[in-house]
Amino acid sequence: MINKETVLIVDDEKEISDLIEIYLKNDGYSVLKASNGLEAIKILEENEVHLIILDIMMPKMDGIQTCMKIREEKNMPIIMLSAKSQDIDKIIGLSTGADDYVTKPFNPLELMARVKSQLRRYTRLNTPKPSKKDEIEIGNISINVATHEVFVDGKEVKLTPKEFDILELLARNKGIVFSTQKIFESVWKEDYYESDNTVMVHIRKIREKIELDPRKPQYIKTVWGVGYKFES
Repeated sequence: MINKETVLIVDDEKEISDLIEIYLKNDGYSVLKASNGLEAIKILEENEVHLIILDIMMPKMDGIQTCMKIREEKNMPIIMLSAKSQDIDKIIGLSTGADDYVTKPFNPLELMARVKSQLRRYTRLNTPKPSKKDEIEIGNISINVATHEVFVDGKEVKLTPKEFDILELLARNKGIVFSTQKIFESVWKEDYYESDNTVMVHIRKIREKIELDPRKPQYIKTVWGVGYKFES
């Protein structure tokens, strides 16, 4: 399994750093390493990092100082490592901005489980939600303009680009009647010819895909002598 996430290990004990690296790479993560806080800060300035495993006891800049410095600008998960197991040490570590605290010696598999848990949480909280303007929901139909997806009763239906554009135009302007000419010129961006039945054909295909009974449409209504409108 290959993951896109990069994990930065910050620990001056090479044996521990190398051990963690082996487990991370076996799980498909990219790995960067630093032996002190100053190196870690420099790496973060030059690379995209998704999670940090940070030892507390280090030379030059310890884990507490490093964590505080990182938190001035970045919000990726930080798991602290420490040989100290007192509650006060955990409290200090977490209060400086760490998300989790693991005491040495540790079980590498437990550490990997915590890495995955923190990354899932971080990814979920930082995944952009679709803008409301990109989502149209009417009845049992859901239209995602950003991804060009249409769902009916939660099941995706496949529309051609022109079919999608017509559906979006009508759904975004629910209740407004659009003439065949207006639909054609809005979607195709070309001059309309009276004898052109292109729009009618596309409307029929859309109905076949989204309507329970295309012969008695619930959503795309025909306004005789005028055009079409979308109703809920």
